[in-house]
Order: sequence, then structure tokens, then C-alpha cells
Amino acid sequence: MTNSTHEQVIEQTKKWLTDVVVGCNFCPFAGREVKRNSIHYQVETGTTLEAGLQALMKECMRLDDDASIETTLLIFPNGFAKFEAYLDLVDLAEKLLKKEKYEGIYQVASFHPEYQFAGSPADDAANYTNRSVYPMLHLLREESIEKALEHYKGDPGEIPVRNIEFAREKGPAYMKMLRNSCL
Repeated sequence: MTNSTHEQVIEQTKKWLTDVVVGCNFCPFAGREVKRNSIHYQVETGTTLEAGLQALMKECMRLDDDASIETTLLIFPNGFAKFEAYLDLVDLAEKLLKKEKYEGIYQVASFHPEYQFAGSPADDAANYTNRSVYPMLHLLREESIEKALEHYKGDPGEIPVRNIEFAREKGPAYMKMLRNSCL
């Protein structure tokens, strides 16, 4: 992958973050970080579990070393296209964070173009709350999550419920069009 291709992947991811995640208010905390330019976008061209996990550890170290980065989106444009393979990566990533003593420091959130909540049909618009333009791991600072939640007006447990209701109200065709317009 060339640098210009990396830049295109990052621009598409930024557009998805702005138009879908912030635009639909799926994460009420993301807009602040977009404005602060405190999100690091890392493109990983490796396609194996090993490459993905190594990239995750590099991003943990980057966050360790650079307090100006609030969160990282680790993007896999060439790998983990099948959702089941991606779920294996997520599972191993969470285990690796625990093994490397990052549990409680960083947290992984998951986004994938074919994301499907357990027990939901593939065409459920609610799946678009986690459907991204590329497979990616979102690495968040636990301490920052706790601080954000302290200042959140409302019940944070209602955020996913509100997101699902919003996506279903808009419908799968609209949500798919919105996400695909970022490519």
C-alpha cells in the first residue's frame, strides 16, 4: 500500500467518524476529540492475526508515550474482511491487553463493515452503529472514559439504546447509504 493509499484510507475513516459516528451522535464524546485533533489514525496493511496484534501493541506504546493522543483507530483495509475472522482478532486483542498488563488502562472497541450484534439479523439497521468503512480496532484510554462519563448529563447506559432506536428509525437503506458515502 502506498502512502497516498494510506492517506485515502485515513480520509475515508475520518469522513465516517465525522458523518456517521459524530453526525448520528453514536458517541457523544467523539466530536470533542475530532475538534481537538487528538485521534491517531494508524493503517495496518498486515493481514494476519500476528500482524494485527503486533500493531495493537505498537499503538499501546504510542499511547504510553504520547499523552496528546486521546484515542487510536487501528485500521485494517486489507485484512479481516470476514466478520468471524475479525471477531477472532478482537478476542485475542482483549486477551493480549490483559496479558501485557494494559487491562484497565486501555479498552478496545470494535468496528467492522459487516458488524452484526449477536442475535440480530444481518439487515438490522442497528448493526450500523458499529459498521465502519474498514475493519478497525478503537483503542481508548480507560481513565478518559471514566472522566467523560463523570461529566455526561444523562444515563450512559441509554447511549446504545438511543443509538439503536435512531438507526432503526432511519432504516437500513439510509444507514448503509450514509456509511457507504464515506468511501
